[in-house]
Amino acid sequence: MPIVKNFFIGLSNNSLLNNTAKEIGPMLGANKVVAGNTIPALVDTIERLNNKGITVTVDCLGEFVVTEGEAIRAKDQILEVMYAIYNHNLDGHISVKLSQLGSEFDIDLAYRNLREILLKANEFNNMHINIDTEKYNSLFDITQVLDRLKGEFKNVGTVIQAYLYKADALVDKYPELRLRMVKGAYKEADTIAFQTKEEIDENYIRLIEKRLLSAKNVTSIATHDDRVITHIKQFIKDNKIERDRYEFQMLYGFRSDLAETIAKEGNNFCIYVPYGDDWFSYFMRRLAERPQNLNLMFKEIMKPKILKKAGFVTIGITAIGATIALVSRLFKK
Repeated sequence: MPIVKNFFIGLSNNSLLNNTAKEIGPMLGANKVVAGNTIPALVDTIERLNNKGITVTVDCLGEFVVTEGEAIRAKDQILEVMYAIYNHNLDGHISVKLSQLGSEFDIDLAYRNLREILLKANEFNNMHINIDTEKYNSLFDITQVLDRLKGEFKNVGTVIQAYLYKADALVDKYPELRLRMVKGAYKEADTIAFQTKEEIDENYIRLIEKRLLSAKNVTSIATHDDRVITHIKQFIKDNKIERDRYEFQMLYGFRSDLAETIAKEGNNFCIYVPYGDDWFSYFMRRLAERPQNLNLMFKEIMKPKILKKAGFVTIGITAIGATIALVSRLFKK
């Protein structure tokens, strides 16, 4: 399992592959996991999900931002999406990465960009803005910016990665904020994070239960794991957790039938909707987090009544095949 995870993480960090993937995304099925790269396509996707009783959080994809101009363009794209959500009266909010806004080379620039986004969000019915987590070495910057903003804005939140040893303290620190609970999708050292699936799953469930019992705001339970979902649904029922205190969340393009079923059961449900051309790094991290996600995508594409589990061999072959296609394209240039 660690070998598979490391493989996908390595692909996600390759800027050359990411840039080439923008050109041949449709050939590799990117349109199955990303809601297009135009505002009309995004609006259509959100409307379709809203009509099924599902809200969305939109991630304007972007990797390897290294200049102020790129950071400002990323901020402007996010504002454009916010306008679209508001003007079309859609049920959705925004997820942002500080690295998109310039944090890796100028934390004050990232803060100013994010504050501008939040100011505009206040004009749009206090649209929620979520700060996504990234690699562990960015955690200090994220919490620093969040701490500067949470006193001024009530519509800002972040993500807790359960594989981090610090996750417990972060849950305790932000009971008043809307938090998304995830397992974690980056490669981290054993001095920083749990390494085995068993440890991560155990901590993930424990933190969700702790958060549901103590939080003063919404808890987003972001997972495709059937066992976790079943357990948490029962925990919610047993402890009479109010409906407006939680939501389940999944990624766009994965397990849509299950998402609709959970929503129809009366649970709040949110789909994480990636938007834009920079899909490759995002998708590789989803595979690193849970390699079975590739099988889930195949099911979404083919929708067979019976589909045998492809297993890690097929996952590896497919990912390698996609990489070969990208590399071959590079050599033709």
